[in-house]
Amino acid sequence: DDNLSASSSMEVDDRLSYLEQRVQLQEDEIQVLKAALADVLRRLGCCEEQGQLFGKRLAPTKVRQLLQALPSKPHFSNGYLPQKRLGGYPSSPSSPKKELVQSIKNSMRRSSSTERLTAVRREASTDSRSRTTSSSSSSSGKKDSPSRKTSPLLYFTDDGHVKMFLRGRPVTMHLPDQFKGTYNLDSKLDLPENKLKLQWVYGYRGRDCRCNLFLLPTGEIVYFIASVVVLYNVEEQQQRHYLGHNDDVKCLAVHPDMVTVATGQVAGNSKDGKLLPPHVRVWDSVSLNTLHVIGMGVFDRAVTCVAFSKSNGGAHLCAVDDANDHILSVWDWHKEKQLADVKCSNDSVLAATFHPMEAGLIVTCGKSHINFWTVDGNTLTKRQGLFEKHEKPKYVLCIAFAENGDAITGDSSGNIYIWGKGGNRISQVVAGAHEGGIFSLCVLKDGTLVSGGGKDRKVLFWDRNYQKQHELEVPEMFGPVRCLTEGKEESLFVGTTRNAILEGSISGNLRPIVQGHTDELWGLDAHPSLEQFISCGQDKLVHLWDTLSHQPLWSKYIEDPARSAGFHPSGSVVAIGTMTARWLVLDTETKDLVSMHTDGNEIISIVKYSPDGKYLAVGSHDNFIYVYEVTENGKKYSRVGKCTGHSSYVTHLDWSMDSKFIVTNSGDYEILFWDASSCKHVTNIDTVRNLEWATSTCVLGFTVFGIWPDGVDGTDINAVCRSHNQKLLASADDFGNVNLFSNPCCQPRAPSYVYGGHSSHVTNVAFLHDDSHLISIGGKDMSIIQWTIA
Repeated sequence: DDNLSASSSMEVDDRLSYLEQRVQLQEDEIQVLKAALADVLRRLGCCEEQGQLFGKRLAPTKVRQLLQALPSKPHFSNGYLPQKRLGGYPSSPSSPKKELVQSIKNSMRRSSSTERLTAVRREASTDSRSRTTSSSSSSSGKKDSPSRKTSPLLYFTDDGHVKMFLRGRPVTMHLPDQFKGTYNLDSKLDLPENKLKLQWVYGYRGRDCRCNLFLLPTGEIVYFIASVVVLYNVEEQQQRHYLGHNDDVKCLAVHPDMVTVATGQVAGNSKDGKLLPPHVRVWDSVSLNTLHVIGMGVFDRAVTCVAFSKSNGGAHLCAVDDANDHILSVWDWHKEKQLADVKCSNDSVLAATFHPMEAGLIVTCGKSHINFWTVDGNTLTKRQGLFEKHEKPKYVLCIAFAENGDAITGDSSGNIYIWGKGGNRISQVVAGAHEGGIFSLCVLKDGTLVSGGGKDRKVLFWDRNYQKQHELEVPEMFGPVRCLTEGKEESLFVGTTRNAILEGSISGNLRPIVQGHTDELWGLDAHPSLEQFISCGQDKLVHLWDTLSHQPLWSKYIEDPARSAGFHPSGSVVAIGTMTARWLVLDTETKDLVSMHTDGNEIISIVKYSPDGKYLAVGSHDNFIYVYEVTENGKKYSRVGKCTGHSSYVTHLDWSMDSKFIVTNSGDYEILFWDASSCKHVTNIDTVRNLEWATSTCVLGFTVFGIWPDGVDGTDINAVCRSHNQKLLASADDFGNVNLFSNPCCQPRAPSYVYGGHSSHVTNVAFLHDDSHLISIGGKDMSIIQWTIA
C-alpha cells in the first residue's frame, strides 16, 4: 500500500543519508592522516637542512627521497596558502594518491631517524584542496585530566571553511562571504572590552549541610552555596562574597570575636589543573581577606565540620574530615599548627563543637553516638555518651548548649536530651518533642531554646524548664528545617533542606528571603523585554526570577524533572522541556498551564521560539527536532513536522533572523541546517552561509569555535550565549568557569576572562535583554549567579 511504500522509501533515504555521512567522515580522516604524514616528513627534512647549514655532511636519506615524491614546500602568502592542486589524482579508494601514502607509511616503518627533532613550525601540505593548519598546546584541562593533546585546525581557502577536530572527529564550519579573502587563522583576537563582576548568588546549601547559617554584627547573615560564601544584608538588600574557595564549601564557623570566619571545603583543583586537597580557610568577614589556610594535605576527601573554641578566646579550631575514620583534629589556627588528632568514628559525624565554658572539651555526634572529647596536650581522650535506660537514637543530629553549660541534643527519634554540664549522662528528657527528627537547636540570648523539626517542619520555642511556649510551621514548599540562628530583636533565621532561608519571629510568620533549587539545574532563559529570567531543573521546580528584588515572581512545581526553557518573543508564555519527552507552555503572568505535548520518549534538551514567534523548535535526545506552528500569541500549537538527519542527540539550536532556517548541534559534533517550514535538511551550504542568526547558542560554528581550548573532548563546553549588542560571547564549561570572549570568536584559542564561583559544571548562561547582566547556572551545585557587565 502507499503508506507502506512511502515508509520504506523514507527508511532507504535515511539509510543512504547515514552511509553518505560515514563515507564523508572516513574521507576527512584520510585527509587528516595525509596532512599529518606530510608534516612529519617535512619536519625531518627541515632537520636535515639545518644540519647541513651547521656544516654537517649528510648523505641523502630515505626521507629526502620520499619528500621529493610529495608536493614542493608551499609558499605562505599573508598566512594562508595559494591554491594548488595535485596533478589529476582521482579521489577513488584505488587512486595512485592512496598508494603513495601507503608507500610513505611503509617506508617510515622501515627507516627510523636517530636525529633529535628541533621545534619546527608546523606547515600543511596541499592535497586536493588548499589549506592552512594551526595548532598549539594548552595548559587548561578537565578536572580529572590536566594534560591535553593538541588539536589541529585546518583552513580550506578554495571553498571557504575551517575544520576543527573533537575526539578525532572533524567539524566543518563554513565562513560567511564577508570573511573570504581576508580571514587568517594566525590572527589574534583581543580580550573583550567588558568584564564581569559577581553581583548576586541565588540559593543556599541546606539540603546536605548543617550549622551553616549565622548572623554577623554587621547585620549580614553568612552562609554558603557552591564555592561562594555569601554575606547578605537583608535590610539593605546587598550581598558581599568571599571567593577564596575553588570547590564546594561544606562547613562554616564564626569565631567568638564575631568577625573571623572559618570555612572548610572538599578536594578541589588549582588553576593549573593540579589537585588541591581539602582544607580550612580562616578569613576576615570585614575585609574578606584570607588570614590562614589550614590542613592542606592533612584532611581526606572533605572537611565536614569545623568550630572555634570559645573559652580560651577562640585560640583553637577543631575539624572533622570525610575519611573512613572521620578524623577529628585540633589546631592552633594562628600558627596553622596541628595540636592533636584522633579517629572519631567509623560512622558519619554530623556535628562537632567546643564546649562554651570548659576549656578543652569537644562534643561530637552522628550516627548512633555522642562523644565527649578532652584535649590534653597532643592527645584526645574520649568519653562516650551513655543513653542507659533512654531510647538510643539512630542518629544524634545536633548539639546546643544551655546558659548553665548543659549540652542539649536533638535526634532522629524526635527527642531532646539534656546532658548535665561536663558529664556524659542524660539528666533530663523531652520525649517526642517533634514528629520525626530534630535537625537544629538554637539557644537564644534570653535562654529560650528553639528546635527545628524535619518531618513536621515545625519551629518550637521552649523555656528554661523545657516547657513549650510557641510554635511556627515552615510552609511545605520550603521543606524541613535544617538550621536555626538568632537574628536582631526577636527575629529568627531558618535554613531549610530545600535550600531556602526564611526570616520570622515568635509572633510573626516566616517569610522567604533566599530561595533556590534542590537538584541539578539545566534550564535557563532571559525574558525578551523585562529584567527577569526563568530557571528550572530536575527538582521539578520552575522559578520566574526578578533580577532587581532577587526573588521569584512565582514558583511552580511540575510533574516531571525539567531540562530546558525558552520564552516566546512576546514574553507572554514560556516553554519548558522535561526529562520525560513532555514539553509544556506556561503563562508568565499567572503561571497557568497553557499547553502540553509529548514528542518521542527521551529528554527534551532545547525549546526555542522563532524570532517572529510563529514557530517553536523542540530538540530531543531521540535525534529529532520537532517543529510547531504557534498561533494566538503562544496559546495554540500545531505540529509542522520533524527534522530527521542527526545521528546523535540534539544539544543546541538557533533560529535565523528571518525565522526560516534552523541550525543545530548534536552529541556527535554535527552542525546541520534545516528549512523550518518543510523540516528538510539543507545540504546546499550557500543557502545558509550568509544567514544572520537571531541567537548564538550553538557551541559549534564558525563564529564561536575560538571558545574551545585545545584537546577538549566535545562535552567540556555546555553552553554559549551572545550578547544582544553582539560584542560579547559567554561560555559555560565543565571546569566550573564562566568565560567571557569578544564576539565573533573565530580564531583558535581566543583569549578570555575566566570567572569562578560555581563548584560544579556550569550548564547554561544567558544575557538579560538589555545586556546589563549575565546569568549563569551550576549543574549539581544548584546555584544561580548574577553577574554585572562592567
